[in-house]
This record gives sequence, structure tokens and C-alpha cells, in this order.
Amino acid sequence: MNTSTSVKTGEKKGAFDKFLTFVEVAGNKLPHPVAMFFGFFVGTLILSAILSAMGVGVTYQRISGGEVTHVTTGVVNLLTAEGLRGVFTSGVKNFTGHAALGSIIVAMLGVGLAEGSGLINAVIKKVVLSTPKNMVSAIVVFAGVMSNIASDAGYVVLIPLGAVIFASFGRHPLAGLAAAFAGVSGGFSANLLVGTTDPLLGGITTQAAQIVLPGYSVTPTANFFFMVVSTVLVTVVGAFITDKVVEPRLGKYEGPSLDMDSGSELTDLEKKGMRFAGVAFVGFIALVALMTVPESGLLRWTPAEIAAFVEANGRKPETMEILRPFFSESIVYILMLFFFVPGLAFGIGAKTIKSHRDVITSLTKAMSSCGAILVIIFVSAQFVYVFGKSNIGIVIAVKLADGMQAMGISGIAAAVGLIFLTAFVNLFIGGASSKWLMLSPVFVPMFVQLGLSPELTQLAYRIGDSTTNIISPLMSYFPIVVAFAAKYSKKGEDMGIGTIIAMMLPYSIIFLLSWTVLFVVWVFAGLPIGPGVSLFM
Repeated sequence: MNTSTSVKTGEKKGAFDKFLTFVEVAGNKLPHPVAMFFGFFVGTLILSAILSAMGVGVTYQRISGGEVTHVTTGVVNLLTAEGLRGVFTSGVKNFTGHAALGSIIVAMLGVGLAEGSGLINAVIKKVVLSTPKNMVSAIVVFAGVMSNIASDAGYVVLIPLGAVIFASFGRHPLAGLAAAFAGVSGGFSANLLVGTTDPLLGGITTQAAQIVLPGYSVTPTANFFFMVVSTVLVTVVGAFITDKVVEPRLGKYEGPSLDMDSGSELTDLEKKGMRFAGVAFVGFIALVALMTVPESGLLRWTPAEIAAFVEANGRKPETMEILRPFFSESIVYILMLFFFVPGLAFGIGAKTIKSHRDVITSLTKAMSSCGAILVIIFVSAQFVYVFGKSNIGIVIAVKLADGMQAMGISGIAAAVGLIFLTAFVNLFIGGASSKWLMLSPVFVPMFVQLGLSPELTQLAYRIGDSTTNIISPLMSYFPIVVAFAAKYSKKGEDMGIGTIIAMMLPYSIIFLLSWTVLFVVWVFAGLPIGPGVSLFM
């Protein structure tokens, strides 16, 4: 299957470009992503039976309830009465519990109204008229990196918006989608602020460190300095790859007409709508601040809960720890209102919304556009369930970790080895915390014995965990990105998974290498990776 995004034949290609073309062509010979995930689902069932019959299994350390236990895990045969019963009884729950499902549907309600009222198009006009064309890639990648503060918001909103922004500049929309995806997922660990992932991983690392260092504590800011610089690295490198590698390979856009009016000035009604939207936006932000900043804020811990935390942990909670239980779980709902409220205000000011029927029409249209996404989510959710239930991913991860220990690698080489090991394991096990729960009891104590601090070990893990998200079909949002990209396929052709992997592979490889180089240089220079954090024991 050839897609509209392939490089034109006859063009002179370098070795790397030929490799990417091979990946794209080979990947696109696979069936439609829905059929492919169904094939993965069936294949995993069969493989689980074979590996289980062979007695394949592992023993590893795992942190549970603050205690470290030795767990023996074997591959589970799912082609049994019990296994198949689980497949059937969990089918609906797998779908409704998929990480992407609720986020996409709820967020799309707000985005749908903002788009239907004309707000998004008006904002893009403003962006096009005020942003230098050569800065667009960097801005989209940077926005993607920063979006991970808001949980999954970047996947739901920024990735499709990146395509629209590029199209509005007359550039290939898939290049914009790729740039946003690279920032959101490939740059997952980088940021200028402490996010929800930092205290989560810090807590897991603390428990692993206490195996050999009783009373040791890893703070949420343990990797902060390094992650701030990483934000610059990912932005610069991501923009370079977009402009010099990805977009030239995509060639001329030949997909459906985008029908975008982005180059003209705003009309008087649009300007009035923008003023209305601006007032609504400021009011909404003030309301969210009122719910999160004061000690009595609705979406944060109460003073009594903070006092209980201090008593239990012997330290004051970080800002994101105070906000995590309520604010973080409200992010998607807040995101929906973030678009809905200004979108409604714009529509009233610009007279594109004249009654509640216009609002409902926009919401319904937004939901109807999610059809293909829902199908992919359903099938991929079933595959993710059986793969996790089979324990195949755990066996792969532990076998690789044991192999690394057996090689006797030490010092900074061991940390670099952990980066590449994590990057590989990430192809099979999604979720930053789930992998770290399994790997941290092995590597944190091991690296402490080698003289490396738990914070440095955690940093190495985070680099590897980020860089291969964008090429892993097991990552929750990967099938959704395929569905977003399908909008820009050439008429009559499917968007092949090979096109997406070939498009994202340069980011993954170059992010991994450049980030590793930064890590090595940083360690040899002896620079602190976070406030008061030592690199070595």
C-alpha cells in the first residue's frame, strides 16, 4: 500500500533515507491498523500458550505497599477456559477503561465548540499573521513538551492542532502532527516546570533506594535542572528534524482539501468575538486559580491533609503533590471548559452562535468525527489487555535486566546501558510508572553499589522511557495518532502504520542519541541534576 506521504521515486536518497523508506514501505504492507491490532491480539493468545507450555518465567523484585518482595512470574496461557473467560468478560471494561477514551471524548466536546464557533480558525489566523514561518516547528515542539504538565491534554488537543497549524502556513499537515507528537511524547520527561510525573517517579525511586539506604528520600525536583535544559534540547533538535528530515520526506501534500482561511485579516465580527473570548478566557483562568492557589482551594489538599502528609513523611509536600489528587484528575474536564467557554463567548460575539441549537450541532459534529478513533481504541484495548495479562512484557523486561547485570557493566556505562535498555523495554511495556515499579528495585540498589545516586538512576530511566514512546504501538495513544493522521491520507488510501513509524523514527533515534550525549557530558562535568542532588554516592 502506497500512501500520499511517501518520498517521490527517482529522488536521490541517502542511506538513512533509504532505511526510512524501507520501514515505511514494509510497514505499509501490513493490514489496516485495526486489522493489525486484531492480529496482534490473536498472535499474543497463541504465543502465550506456546511460551507457557515451555515454562518460560522469571523471578524479580517488586515494590508493593512500600515492601520489596521477590515475585516469580511465568507466561500465562490465555488459551484456557479461564483465560478466554477473562477475554470475554473484560472486553467492555478494556474499552471503557482505555486511557485515551474518556480524555478524547470529553476534550473533543470543548474543542468541537471552539472549532464550530470559528474560534480556532480565528486564533490560527492570528498566529499565522504574527509568527515567523521559520519558528513554527520550534513553537509546536515546545508546546508539546510543555503540555505534559496537563497530563494527556497534549495527545488529545495539541497533536491534531499541530497538523492544522502547519497546514495554515501552507506546510504539510503531517509534519505538524509529527512535530507535536515528538514534543508531547518523545519529550515526555522534559519540562520547565515540575509536573505530575515527577512526584510519582520520585516516590517509587524512594522506595527502591530504601532497600539499601534506609530513610533515603528522592524529591519531586530531583531531576529538575536537567529537565529544564532537556526542554531546550528537545525543542531545538525536534524542530531541526521536522524541517530537515521529516517534512522533506513527506513531499508535496496531496491529501484532502483543507479549506482553510488562515492568510486573511480578521473580520470585524471575528475581532469582536476574539475580545469576548479573551474576557471569557481570563475569567475562566481566574476561576481555576481560585480553585487551586488558595489553601482552601477546591482542587487541592486542605491544610489538615497537608499536615497529615508532613507527619507521615517528615517533609512538606511539593506543589504538584498538593494538587495531584484533585486538580490532576480534573485536567481533562478543565481542558474541555478551557476550549468550551472561550468558544461559546467567541460564537456569541462573532454571531456564529445564535441559539443553543448551534452549540449542540457543533458538539454533535465533534463526536461524529471520533468514529474511526473509537474503533481503533476498542481493538487496541483488547490487544493491550491480553499482552499485559500474558506477562510476556514482564518476562522480556526482566530477562534484559538480568542480562545487563550479568555483563558486569559499571559506572557511567551502566547508566547509559539503562537508558538504552529502558528505551527497548518501552516498546513492550507502556506507562512510565509501571515499568519503573518493576525495574527500580533491580537498578536503584545495583547502581547505589556502583556509586551512582538514586536520582541519577531515575534520570537515566526517564530518558530511555521518553524516547521510544513515539514508535511503540503499545503506547496508549499511538493508535490514536494513526487515526488523527488518517485525515490527511490521499483519497482512497489508508494511513499505514509504516508511514507513522517512518515519520517518527528519526525523532526517536536522534532524541535518544542527543539526550544520552547530554547526560554523559552533564555527568562528566559534575553538574547538579536537581536542587541539592548529588550525582554519586
